[in-house]
Amino acid sequence: MRLSEVLSKAPATEDVQVEGFLGTRRIPWGQHRSIEVGKVALNFNCKACGDARTFMSGEKLSCLVVGERVVSIDACLKCPLCGTAVEAWFLVVSRESLYDQAPVVRLERYVENRRGVATRLGIGTGSFDDLLERAELAYEQGLGAGAMVYLRKIFETLTYEVAEVAGIETTGRRGGSKPFRPLLEEVDQKHNIIPSAFSRDGYKLFSELSGVVHGDSSEDVALDKYPHCRRLVIGVINKVVEDTEMKTAIDALGWDLNNLDLLDGGERAS
Repeated sequence: MRLSEVLSKAPATEDVQVEGFLGTRRIPWGQHRSIEVGKVALNFNCKACGDARTFMSGEKLSCLVVGERVVSIDACLKCPLCGTAVEAWFLVVSRESLYDQAPVVRLERYVENRRGVATRLGIGTGSFDDLLERAELAYEQGLGAGAMVYLRKIFETLTYEVAEVAGIETTGRRGGSKPFRPLLEEVDQKHNIIPSAFSRDGYKLFSELSGVVHGDSSEDVALDKYPHCRRLVIGVINKVVEDTEMKTAIDALGWDLNNLDLLDGGERAS
C-alpha cells in the first residue's frame, strides 16, 4: 500500500504497512522533502459545483520531518471540475523507523482547511449531517466531551421529533417534558428506532452520552467511546430515515426531513 492510500482514508487511524517513502538517507529534524507517494483523494461536497466531488492532490507532497518516527505532510487538493482548492494536514507516526523499506505507520492527526468552499460528505440527512460534522470536528480536535454533546443532541432531538410525528405525548404529568427513558421506550415500541444490535436497552446509548456530557468521564474516555457511539447514533438516524410509515407522516405534515431544526430545541433531558 502506498502512503497516499492511508492519507486518503483520513481520519482513520489504524496501523498500516506502506511502501517506503523517505528513502534510506536520514533527513535532519525540521527539514522538508518532496515525496511522491501517489495522489491523495478526499471526498467533499463542492459548493461551487453543488455536488459531491473527489478532491485530488498533485503527485508531490510536502513532507516535514518532526521527529525520529514522526512526519508532517501538507497537501493541496482540488476539485477536478471547477478547480476549487482545500488544504489538508496529516501527522503520520511510524511504529519503527521511518526509513524502513516498508514501515508500519498510522495517521496520528488530520486537519483540513475547507475555507468555506467545501463541506464534508454526510449520510444524506440534512441538519443531522451538520451536527455529525460538528461532532467529528470536535473529536479531531481532541474535544471528546464536546463531540459527545452533539451526538446526544441528535439522539434526543430525533426521538422527540419522531414522538411528535407519531402522536406520542411528550409532556409529563406535571406539565414539563416527559422523562427521556419512558419516552424513548414508547417511541421505540411503536416505531423501532433502535437498531436490533442494542434494541434490548436503547437507553444505554443515551446513558453513555449523558455520562460524558455531565462530566462523569475523562476526555480520554470520551475520545475512546466517541467512534463507537457515533456509529450507534448513525444507526438510529438510518432506522428513522428508512421507516416508510414515518416518511409518510412527515410528508403529510409538509415537513422536510433534511431540514429539521435540531439546534433551537434546547436541552430536554438530563
